[in-house]
Amino acid sequence: MDDINPLSETSAMVTPFHIAFPVQDLAAAREFYGSVLGCPEGRSAETWIDFNLFGHQIVAHHKPGPVADAHHNPVDGHDVPVPHFGVVLTMPQWEALAERLKSRGVSFVIEPHIRFRGQPGEQATMFFLDPSGNALEFKAFADMRQIFAT
Repeated sequence: MDDINPLSETSAMVTPFHIAFPVQDLAAAREFYGSVLGCPEGRSAETWIDFNLFGHQIVAHHKPGPVADAHHNPVDGHDVPVPHFGVVLTMPQWEALAERLKSRGVSFVIEPHIRFRGQPGEQATMFFLDPSGNALEFKAFADMRQIFAT
C-alpha cells in the first residue's frame, strides 16, 4: 500500500484534497478565507466560491439558515470540535499562520499549543471557527514522520 500512500517516504508530493462546506454568508466567507486566512480565490458563482487552501481546493457553498452545531470530543485535555477540517503545515507555516490569526483578532476555540508533548505524534495545533461556525484545525509536526505515529 505504500505506493499509493501520499505520505510514504518515497512519495514526492501529497495530492490535493477537495472539500465542500456550508456557509451562511458568501461575502463573509470571501473576507475570512480570502483576507484573514490569505487563500487565493478560484472560480465562483452566485452560490459558491473556490479557495486555494495551501494547495487544496475548498469550496464554500451558500446554505441559508444555521450551519449544524458541532459536537465536541475530549483530546489531550481539550474539547475538540467535530466536524472540523484544516491542513498539516510545516512548523514555520503554522507559526506564521498563528501570528496572522492573532493579529487579525481571530478567536480561538483551542489556542495554539503543543499537543502530546514528548509522546509519539507530538504536534502543534490550533482550532478556530469561520464566520458560519465551521471549525478549522491547523497543525504542524516538528518531524513529519510523526503524523501517523502510534
